[in-house]
Amino acid sequence: MPSRLLLSVRIPSPAKLNGLRCIRFMASDTGKKLMQIDVSSDTVCPWCFVGKKNLEKAMEQSKDKFDFEVRWHPFFLNPDAPKEGIRKSDFYKMKFGPAQFERATSRMTEIFRGLGLEYDMSGLTGNTMDSHRLITLAGHQGYDKQNALVEELFQSYFCQGKYIGDKQVLLDAARKVGIEGAEELLEDPSRGVDEVQEELNKHSSGISGVPHFVINGKYQLSGGQPPSTFMRAFEMAAKDGA
Repeated sequence: MPSRLLLSVRIPSPAKLNGLRCIRFMASDTGKKLMQIDVSSDTVCPWCFVGKKNLEKAMEQSKDKFDFEVRWHPFFLNPDAPKEGIRKSDFYKMKFGPAQFERATSRMTEIFRGLGLEYDMSGLTGNTMDSHRLITLAGHQGYDKQNALVEELFQSYFCQGKYIGDKQVLLDAARKVGIEGAEELLEDPSRGVDEVQEELNKHSSGISGVPHFVINGKYQLSGGQPPSTFMRAFEMAAKDGA
């Protein structure tokens, strides 16, 4: 999804008020205010990788003020994409047309290079359910591990031309960051699907594109925002919970 500014305040239902208030006033063990960031994302969305990198820059520049907890949630840009995979170039040419495909590829190549990354359009794209099942599993083992897994999957797909639906690619990423139970999960195609659907309904049912960020349950941003926008949102969230 192209970069688009949307900084808004979500008004929670009465049933959620107490929980959200606890989040906003929560301090970490270091005494700094804690920013809990929920990210709705798809593993084949280049703007999600851009958004992740910019968010991390903002977090690095704000680490003296705040501690952070980033949690990843599923979204499906192409829910009917084939599980067996299709060449990226063929799929996106069919979806957008050759001219728009070339423009988009050129733009993303430039943006990725600005982040120190090489944008690789080789390889296959396809259904992302298995990657979301694995990311959801990782979340139960720690959000730092989950975040590391998301990084590995983005690097594999966008910079190395690997297919996000390939079981071995997923297993290699899981092993690299220390996710337990990945092989057992991926052996059973139905395992974890219901939980992914629950996550989708809870965090992503009201949005139309990704990446989508919710800070401390209230402040929302969409698109591959620059670090400065995230930093402003952190300050707003901190003042709100002062």
